[in-house]
Amino acid sequence: MRYQPLSNTFYIATRFKLAGKMKPNSVAILNANDLMPTNADGTMKFRQNNDLFYLSGIDQEETILLICPDFPNEMMREVLFVRETNAEIAVWEGNKLSKKEASGLSGVKTVRWTSEFDQVLRSVLTHVDHIYLNTNEHRGASNEVESRDARFMKRLKGAYPLHQYERLAPLMGELRSVKAPDEITQLQRACDITEKGFRRVLEFVRPGVKEYEIEAEYLHEFVCRGSKGFGYEPIVGSGPNSCVLHYLENDQVCQSGDLILMDVGAEYGNYNADMTRTIPVNGRFTPRQRAVYDAVLRVMREAEKILRPGVLLQEYQKEVGRLMESELIGLDLLDKHDVRKQDPSNPLYRKYFMHGTSHPLGLDVHDVGSVYAPVKTGMVFTIEPGIYIREESIGIRLENNYEIGEEGNTDLMAEIPIEVEAIEGLMNGEKDL
Repeated sequence: MRYQPLSNTFYIATRFKLAGKMKPNSVAILNANDLMPTNADGTMKFRQNNDLFYLSGIDQEETILLICPDFPNEMMREVLFVRETNAEIAVWEGNKLSKKEASGLSGVKTVRWTSEFDQVLRSVLTHVDHIYLNTNEHRGASNEVESRDARFMKRLKGAYPLHQYERLAPLMGELRSVKAPDEITQLQRACDITEKGFRRVLEFVRPGVKEYEIEAEYLHEFVCRGSKGFGYEPIVGSGPNSCVLHYLENDQVCQSGDLILMDVGAEYGNYNADMTRTIPVNGRFTPRQRAVYDAVLRVMREAEKILRPGVLLQEYQKEVGRLMESELIGLDLLDKHDVRKQDPSNPLYRKYFMHGTSHPLGLDVHDVGSVYAPVKTGMVFTIEPGIYIREESIGIRLENNYEIGEEGNTDLMAEIPIEVEAIEGLMNGEKDL
């Protein structure tokens, strides 16, 4: 394991909180993600189901977690199933978790092999009325690929049609949306690793480098510091590519006079950082680039003041839109008379700022939880305004990650350079910024 795992007391606490939200005489069952195929005998890198990880800390395929708070036998109220290993598996794949190791990581006292799951399940289901099953209900999910949880749900409903089936996703979204101090520690580590990558890139970038070479510099620094790599597909877009919101090719040469928009973040212990910075290829912003950059930074600073406990994200976005509207007028991109006559449902600023300002962050980059509920203390959000002027090949976005606090927000990326003077100084050899 390349990251420092959280104490099992965290996972014991998350299971306790979930049990308190379940109906009497219930069981919750969560499956690991599949090991996904590519072609021939290839597979993708394994990524654990985040809900299972949040409740157990187990980062291994073919894992199942069963939580049955009211079961008569206390030792069967939490059962963790892990893949049984043997000498041949150890030779080809390395050691898998032993029962003792799995218990130590998760705090679950009863650990069985996955091959024993069906037998245990039958005995548990005779004593429960409600079965909580996990489904991906994220607002942006497509669910085109059938998950292990989805296959299990179909099989279980066929075998046990008379039980009452419940949705686990709303409960997990509510729990995961507010971060515990241990989670903030992991998120901060991901942000700190991202900072090291950004500082490395500031020293590396020069006219003539390729976008994918910049991507490689980030990856090198991330992996060397205990990260598995990027928390999401990195965006490194120079010149006109800086105006493409989800640009992923990263294959162009960076030209002097252009900007590079870099939306990258390291993961650490399955928690994700999400940073965006925009820098000049040659180390100096032009006056026009500087004006647009400063406008985006001002919106970012003001947005942090608005994103506070009790705020509704929809109202927050409207406020940020008004801030951006004013900045775009100042940049001569919008006319104030046209703005007065605009359709309120389709404001003119969206031509240059067409995406949302903030999203929840955690185990998922676009984390779970309702976007219609009020913001709460302990939540973590990005703040990422941007201005994209395609006619001028100027795309500028800035993004930091914030823990929402009662008295004030904590910027988890406060140490990552963002002011123009700091960026230009580091790109031109001033090491102490």
